[in-house]
Amino acid sequence: MLRIDHARAHFIGRMAITAMLILCSPGASGASGAQIIDRVLAVVGGAPITLSDVAAAIRFGLVPEAGAGEDRESAALDAIVERQLQLVEVNRYAPAEPAETEIAAGLAEIRGRFPSEAAFDGAMKETGVTPVQLRAHVRDRLRLETYLQQRFGGSYQPGDEEVARYYRSHESAFVRDGVLRPYEEVRDEARKRLIEDRSAALVREWIAGLRRRADVTILPK
Repeated sequence: MLRIDHARAHFIGRMAITAMLILCSPGASGASGAQIIDRVLAVVGGAPITLSDVAAAIRFGLVPEAGAGEDRESAALDAIVERQLQLVEVNRYAPAEPAETEIAAGLAEIRGRFPSEAAFDGAMKETGVTPVQLRAHVRDRLRLETYLQQRFGGSYQPGDEEVARYYRSHESAFVRDGVLRPYEEVRDEARKRLIEDRSAALVREWIAGLRRRADVTILPK
């Protein structure tokens, strides 16, 4: 069950901060008093998600970019919560392990988001993220993609009439240089878009169900 329970959140927050968060002593920081440099933002099935988790996910591009008008931290936290819920479900069915070449390609993609190897290494040092953690993230992402494709993407094959209806109701998607492309020219593209849209809708419905059934606490800011 998804909820924001302020009393419970306060208790969890105090326990998690006491147990997990890093403190800088006056001697180490040169400042008076201790400084909290991390805090728990959410708890999913008993597992905390911290501010540093969210910051690292944003830094390495492990979550989608926030949309227009969205708070970047909140959007990233929401994506991490949903990913954890999905992985719990995926681990129940144990999809096939991805090939090492796929994992290597995923890691190379993450590295490619930085202007240099030195910048990438610096980001790992600053965030505390390790190569092992990045590899685990890529592996889990590939396993999740395989699961979603098997569950939601493989069986639906719309008929010609359904594809034509989709084309008529989404004409703006098939405009090029201000001119609507003929249906005969874009039939295959329309079919592909329809299948992708339907799969995405099924995935959103599935995730919403996971969130309704899960024990998720978002701590107040």
